[in-house]
Amino acid sequence: MDVKTVFLNGNLEENVYMDQPVCKLKKSIYGLKQASRQWYLKFNDTIMSFEFKENIVDQCICLKVSVSKFIFLILYVDDILLATNNLGLLSETKKFLSNNFEMKDMGEAGYVIGIEIFCYKSQGLLSLSQKEYINKVLERFIMDKCSASPVPIQKKDKFSLIQCPIWKAVKKVLRYLQGTKNHMLTYRRSDHLEVIGYTDSDFASCMDTRKSTFIYVYLLDGGAISWKSAKQSVIAASTMEAEFVACFEATVQANWLRNFISGLGVVDSIARSLKIYCDHFAAILFSKKRC
Repeated sequence: MDVKTVFLNGNLEENVYMDQPVCKLKKSIYGLKQASRQWYLKFNDTIMSFEFKENIVDQCICLKVSVSKFIFLILYVDDILLATNNLGLLSETKKFLSNNFEMKDMGEAGYVIGIEIFCYKSQGLLSLSQKEYINKVLERFIMDKCSASPVPIQKKDKFSLIQCPIWKAVKKVLRYLQGTKNHMLTYRRSDHLEVIGYTDSDFASCMDTRKSTFIYVYLLDGGAISWKSAKQSVIAASTMEAEFVACFEATVQANWLRNFISGLGVVDSIARSLKIYCDHFAAILFSKKRC
């Protein structure tokens, strides 16, 4: 008789370290800079073979349509979210994925990337909450027992680069989160979905650069789906210019939303012009001016 790989059976009594010999990789592994991309390319090729089609502006969202049945697949690194109107198609998709990759079925989605999902099918409602995530943030900064604040910042508050520290302002934001952590984004089922945008801007609020801050938000049946607040890249010479820049930023996002939602095929009204509301009459007139 002969013992195979005999020396591999012994147990070491000392700590022994060695350099691993140079080797050629046949597949991607953790630690490679291209690992995430190679995973995406492999996954994308696989689901494309199952007749999924990727969204033209967000390749991590795919759609498969079979007559009146459809299923959405959302990929976030190694997390997959599936949404469908047919349980049979859902089972087929899960089986296909399991045959190609080692998968773990987590059941109905309840908590995804820091967002809690509440689905009230009988009422036609879907709500998104970040209460648990907010609680973790408050605990991290030892603010979980703090009193609530009605607003995160007041109009009179002004900040400058020479102000340091601004911990009091940060604590006020955390107190605002304490008072609003039970609030949720809620979407209602409707046969006539419509995307509506709102935009606004202040004027020269930055004490260091005199740049203005703009904001826009897009709603779908009362629930926000896209929003942004940021300092403008240019210095506006008037309130009209500041509001016009805000309208421009909102319009850029509107074009992206149109392309994104068109690929989803769930909002028929997206083919029409999107409504964007602005509260500055001069900016509205200027935006309608043809050069």
